[in-house]
Amino acid sequence: MDAKTIKEKAEVEIWQYVFGFTPMAVVKCAIELEIADAVESHGGAVSLPDLASAVACSSSALGRIMRYLTHRGFFELNESTNQYSNTPLSLLLLKNGAKSIAPFLLMEASPAMLAPWHRLRTHVSLDGGSAFKAVHREDIWEFGSQNLAQSKIFNDGMASHARRAVSEIVEGYGEVFEGIGSLVDVGGGDGTTLRCIVEACPWIRGINFDLPHVVSAAKQGQGVEHVAGDMFKHVPRADAVFIMWVLHDWSDDECVQILTKCREAVPKETGKVIIAEAVIVEGEEDKYSDVKLALDMVMMAHTEKGKERTVEEWDCVIKGAGFSSYTVKHIGSIFSIIVACP
Repeated sequence: MDAKTIKEKAEVEIWQYVFGFTPMAVVKCAIELEIADAVESHGGAVSLPDLASAVACSSSALGRIMRYLTHRGFFELNESTNQYSNTPLSLLLLKNGAKSIAPFLLMEASPAMLAPWHRLRTHVSLDGGSAFKAVHREDIWEFGSQNLAQSKIFNDGMASHARRAVSEIVEGYGEVFEGIGSLVDVGGGDGTTLRCIVEACPWIRGINFDLPHVVSAAKQGQGVEHVAGDMFKHVPRADAVFIMWVLHDWSDDECVQILTKCREAVPKETGKVIIAEAVIVEGEEDKYSDVKLALDMVMMAHTEKGKERTVEEWDCVIKGAGFSSYTVKHIGSIFSIIVACP
């Protein structure tokens, strides 16, 4: 690639960053308008006037939004019939879709979660600090306990991720749950993760463990018991512990504390702690590399000391918590499965 081509490429790319929030904002609008649902309700193909009527929008304004979303691959326009249809991308935005990511996007696009991005410099300055706390004067967990509406947005978002994640784990590494009679999910939110696991593995008795204000709003489900507590002080005993997308919220020292409590909660000879987290492999690229690195930036914006970890960093915290051995299984997802044995 010659110098002129490189310069032209940079000129185009920088504008994508200038308008970087555009895709999230427009997709959020599409979710709120339930455009994908409206397309499905019209048999999978709908004209712009009918779509505008269904979502109660100006036809001209909606046409501009649909032009942008079609360009980005969210919808498809049939030039001969002048009708829009859904694509694999827009099907992920369905209100009640089994693999919908809509609640997770709405969580990340909520004002409370967007505001810290404007204070990211706080996190990286020499004296450090939390971008989230700089905006809200509380960390994300304190803020959630005092703002139950935001807590619900957060838990709904995490629940939508959990449904997809458990499906990926069961498909890619289902044997990890074999032989487990009781399983405690540490930081399990509203219990969606465990309900999905128990549904796939009905021999498991689940214990959903999270903060009091979280489990008090959790739905009851067969085979799942909700227990309130603090993972830094105690983890309920079980055959195995499951902990997903929790440790990346905390510092190395805090992870060692949490994992120590997890190790103490399982039998020494037969127990195991199943960790579902991103694993960054320096110098290697896979289809989720960009997502993992972006998620690391999310940790900077939303937590005080959280981060996505390399293999070497995971080795440090797992051994620091006193585990005798561990394995890492890459399942072709954003996260990998680490199984740590006492």
